[in-house]
Amino acid sequence: MKVIGKDTQRVDGQALVRGKPVFADDMQLKDVLYVKILHSPIAHANILSIDVSKAEALEGVVAVFTHKDFKPHYYTTAGQGYPEPGPRDMRILDETVRFVGDRVAFVAAESITIAEQAIGLIDVEYEELPCIFDSQQSMTAGFAIHPSEGTSGIHDVEKNIAAHLDAKIGDVEAALAGSAHTFEGSYSTPFVQMAHIEPHISLSWLDDNNRLVIRTSTQVPHHVRRIVAEVLDIPVGRIRVIKPRIGGGFGGKQEILNEEVVGAVTLKTGRPARIEYTRAEELFAARVRHPELLTIQLGFDESHLLTAIDINILEDCGAYGPHALTVMSVTSQKALSMYKAPNIRVNGDGVYTNLPIGGAYRGYGAPQAFFPLESLMDEAAMEMGIDPIDLRLKNVFEVGDDVPIAKILGEGREGFPMVLYSTEIAACLNEGRALSNWDALRSAEQSGRFRRGVGVAVAGQGSGIPGIDMGAAFIKMNEDASFNLQIGATDLGTGSDTALAQIAAEVLNVSVDKIIVYSSDTDMTPFDTGAYASSTTYISGTAVKKAAEACKAMILEQGRKLLQIDNAEIIDTRVVGSDGQTISFSDICIKSFYTEEQTQIMGSASHLSYDSPPPFNATFAEVEVDTLTGTVRVIKIVSVTDAGQIINPKMAEGQVEGGIPQALGMALSEFMPFDDKGRFTNLDFNSYHIYTSNDMPEMVVRFADSHEPTGPYGAKAVAEIPINAPAPAVANAVYNAVGVRIKHLPIKPEQILAGMNGK
Repeated sequence: MKVIGKDTQRVDGQALVRGKPVFADDMQLKDVLYVKILHSPIAHANILSIDVSKAEALEGVVAVFTHKDFKPHYYTTAGQGYPEPGPRDMRILDETVRFVGDRVAFVAAESITIAEQAIGLIDVEYEELPCIFDSQQSMTAGFAIHPSEGTSGIHDVEKNIAAHLDAKIGDVEAALAGSAHTFEGSYSTPFVQMAHIEPHISLSWLDDNNRLVIRTSTQVPHHVRRIVAEVLDIPVGRIRVIKPRIGGGFGGKQEILNEEVVGAVTLKTGRPARIEYTRAEELFAARVRHPELLTIQLGFDESHLLTAIDINILEDCGAYGPHALTVMSVTSQKALSMYKAPNIRVNGDGVYTNLPIGGAYRGYGAPQAFFPLESLMDEAAMEMGIDPIDLRLKNVFEVGDDVPIAKILGEGREGFPMVLYSTEIAACLNEGRALSNWDALRSAEQSGRFRRGVGVAVAGQGSGIPGIDMGAAFIKMNEDASFNLQIGATDLGTGSDTALAQIAAEVLNVSVDKIIVYSSDTDMTPFDTGAYASSTTYISGTAVKKAAEACKAMILEQGRKLLQIDNAEIIDTRVVGSDGQTISFSDICIKSFYTEEQTQIMGSASHLSYDSPPPFNATFAEVEVDTLTGTVRVIKIVSVTDAGQIINPKMAEGQVEGGIPQALGMALSEFMPFDDKGRFTNLDFNSYHIYTSNDMPEMVVRFADSHEPTGPYGAKAVAEIPINAPAPAVANAVYNAVGVRIKHLPIKPEQILAGMNGK
């Protein structure tokens, strides 16, 4: 192939490195109003009264909004396909607040300073209500966080169960009872925040035709348009959503967070509006990864083959449940798609608490699955006296295997049959074994204050949501044989615009610089569900490939007509007839526009897949544990991924290298403590510790030689898979170093010291 699999310069690279105005806030609006939100200081309360007179009287304040300004309409903020599978339990402003950070009111003013002063002048009288801060107490709290009237999709309002999950194949209890070996453990993963550099920023204005335009940092522009139209009660056709470059999203921008707020301001005042979250607001008022408590049982026969997997999930949704069902579904589906077991069962509850809202975060439930699963697999290997790599190799799914859980469990809906057409997890494990120096490190004698260990974990993900995710593309030809590619797919900084341009260029036999990409504008580009569920390369890429093939077929047909021959083929950028006549792409286009056979050469296509081929990853972690202080230092990470045909190696490597620090942060440093009033205390990056370049270990990133027959040019997804395995690999390495099994993240020095001291 000429373009696929090659390191290609990003199509937006020049603009980015030259500091051109490409991000949401890189435009100056005249007469703009600045919007600030009054967030609740109380975790659970009814608003008895709200007096905005002082705020309205402040010079420079143009509008103040409270719940009295909106109809009591419930919706979901999840940027998902319609109908969204999660509860509809949120209002733009409500007379009840449910966590510290919930919206109470918002102000539009001539400056940020005035807006901030104004929210401080709003007098609110609260009636405090009882709170729940522990998910294990939520179902028996004796009071409901949400009302039953008006809301919909909540599994059990009275027990605070936002979503419930129940699926099984075979007889798990009988299989466990008859197993030669059984293992059980409970593990938990914490709240963590996406911590993207660019905060949530949205701008809005009315265009010349009085249509609402929203320019926003989002992963899901088409979902934004649909949900804002619903909330503000205006037609979809009256809204245009533009997604410019994004300074990081990681799932946190798969949310309709403040677009409806600026939209409401612009519709009321007729003026442009702007809102930008501060870093503190991102941490306490945006979205977080759902904490989950998983209890897993594994059964093995005498040959160390799995007989049963039983999973029980308790998911903390926080105050609202936009992703309650789907995150929990992914947790179970991904965990049960890794290893073959004839008997499987999952039972889960996503419950409300008076804490920040769980949302979409890279991996979307899979990191919560693989930390417990891979930890317990390691425990099982130790107890049964088998090498942890060998135990995994004996039990992983192989090419041709049916993955039974996929039929009954999709992302919140019934699934579709899944057969593995490609998997190179064995190659990933074997290459990682060599690159990590596994055998030597595992057998090395440990003594002294600093002790080293090595651990392994494997993981899978998916490539889009089968039967749900759809992407579309349109491509047209220009006189110089360049092409305009219009796609609804959303580039989050991942380079997907470039990858999709490479696919189009490969089909059309041209260089990537001949592909002019325009993406993510609901007026100008076709529909796409957006950037989530690792769907862009696999789903949107196939749509691009189909559209480019249609365009190429039209080029060939026009070439035949212009040459007046029946038999011809495309060679490079010319149509070559069987009689030796040739005509260039450029001449074909010019003549098609202005002379003979006048027509626009173009192609369009959409793509929906009922397959979702999982990428796989094996991660090896080498750590050093200080036995005096209990601190853990990660020395080296080896990450080997099966993502099918890699479209752009450098960009794929960047995806892996970006996922590893996020996973290490969850494993070791990111911590969200709340006081007894439900207030989050770590409100900046001095106290909320993400992994930075100073913290990073040596990283070795490799890709297996793989080909997925259902993907564009053999590609699968790479976006989310690298975040799933590092945390359990680190925990397993800690056990190898000092013999302490950590079951609750993040790993804390006091946990290690207590384990070493037998406490």
